[in-house]
Amino acid sequence: AKIAIVIEPNPGKGFEFVDEIRQASIPKEFIPSIIKGVESSMRTGIKANYPVVDTKVRLFDGATHPVDSSGFAFEIAGKAAFKEASSECQPIILEPMMSVEIVTPEDYEAAIQGDIQSRRGIVDNIGNRINLKVLDCKVPLANMFSYIADLRALSKGRATFCMEFACYDPMPDSLAEELIGKKK
Repeated sequence: AKIAIVIEPNPGKGFEFVDEIRQASIPKEFIPSIIKGVESSMRTGIKANYPVVDTKVRLFDGATHPVDSSGFAFEIAGKAAFKEASSECQPIILEPMMSVEIVTPEDYEAAIQGDIQSRRGIVDNIGNRINLKVLDCKVPLANMFSYIADLRALSKGRATFCMEFACYDPMPDSLAEELIGKKK
């Protein structure tokens, strides 16, 4: 069993498999086995064994052998084709970003903004709520652990925050390389 695929980014749409084979070079009953092999390779990942997400895989060619073709053979072919195609990609590692709202007295606003920036965060908006400042930020989840203790120390216990998942953003190259080095 032999197949040829192309891998493309598919931002925000998850995994998509497109069968573009014409002239029935691969019988339709083997397509689910190819998908299973590709998905298996996606779970083990390209970089640092992190799963591959938001990817479109286009199957455009293949060949069968009258004796040796089986579902298992096409599953293995799917794994091998994904590994080969992914070697030509430039994958990125994504990190979870949190949407953070901080409510603080104005006296502590500057110190809190500096702390958010030191955590690789971005302050998107600063608003007012009665006599308090409201900072809307986006911060990597990895930098938010133990934030409540730091926020209380900066504001003498007067500021509060809440956070929720916002999206996945590309991790900076320097941190991604460090992470990959730890995984090896």
